[in-house]
Amino acid sequence: MSLSVDIRKTLGVLTIDAWFECAGGVTALFGKSGAGKTSIVQMLAGLTTPDNGRVAIDGKPVFDSATRLNLAPDRRRIGYVFQDARLFPHMTVRRNLAYGARRNRTRENRGPGFADVVDVLAIGALLDRQPHLLSGGEKQRVALGRALLSAPRLLLMDEPLAALDAERKWEVLPFIDRVCRDFAIPVVYVSHSIEEILQIADTMVLVANGGVSAAGPVEDVLNRPDLLRAAGDGNAGSVIPVRTSHLDPVYGIATLTFAGGAFRVAAPDLTVGESLRIRVRARDVSLATERPQNVSVLNVFEGTVGTVSTAPGPQLDVSVDVGGAVIWSQITRKSLDDLALQPGAKVFAMVKAVAIDRPSGAR
Repeated sequence: MSLSVDIRKTLGVLTIDAWFECAGGVTALFGKSGAGKTSIVQMLAGLTTPDNGRVAIDGKPVFDSATRLNLAPDRRRIGYVFQDARLFPHMTVRRNLAYGARRNRTRENRGPGFADVVDVLAIGALLDRQPHLLSGGEKQRVALGRALLSAPRLLLMDEPLAALDAERKWEVLPFIDRVCRDFAIPVVYVSHSIEEILQIADTMVLVANGGVSAAGPVEDVLNRPDLLRAAGDGNAGSVIPVRTSHLDPVYGIATLTFAGGAFRVAAPDLTVGESLRIRVRARDVSLATERPQNVSVLNVFEGTVGTVSTAPGPQLDVSVDVGGAVIWSQITRKSLDDLALQPGAKVFAMVKAVAIDRPSGAR
């Protein structure tokens, strides 16, 4: 499945000018509140009409201002999961799911079966409960199941975990990931949480002031501090694919190998052989021109300075090439001058094990 978006709409003082393409998997729309993310997905769903542009699924337009085509929401075969579950309070979970399945009756619209959805989302024990007896995470899983049973070609999820606490978020995220993989239904996922995006997304679209600042593979987009800050996130850093190679049960330390060596992090719940992505925030990376001795930092990597940002201000970004992987460091301009750092210089990048964002689940 492919999705092609090129739309524009003026909403008060905000002008939406969004363009991106994706081919399956999970595409994350990321940006600060008010950037226009929800407005974009509402136009994809047909709940809001763009002023002009085109939206096509598998090459077939569902909106095209040039030909005055604007399919109604119920003809687009797009599932929508909102921030709040929006379950029918007078219906049991089973009846809520059956409501979604009403749209899945024709042969050409054949989608996931009831039993398969219940199994993948692990909601069999909830079928006879009323929504008010469900936890927030359970409600969102049921809402996801209802959307799936409508046989969608595309699934839109508008910050579906925003109302959940951290524990419930990590409970639901694996189900979203599994839905996309098991049923091969592409997802457009709206979020302002990089941790959520690291867990499930393949493609990332940075939205700032109604426009698209960048779009591409998650690792590529997140490894651009300038773009990330433009989208409203000050915690720029590096996203690095790794693989769990060793676990130390005594100290709860996992060894995660990557192109430039290995990180050691506090992650006792991982398993050997697991592939994942970690995020190292630039502000947590220190640089030295000589290898440090007798320090508590577990992760010290020898590398070469790649680029030094030229942005004004007392702080700047320095990229360090470590065996082909890029680790970003945010340092003061004074430190840059004191260390006489410039592209090509040899440096040692130091990262505390406890400073590395908790690894996301296996992918």
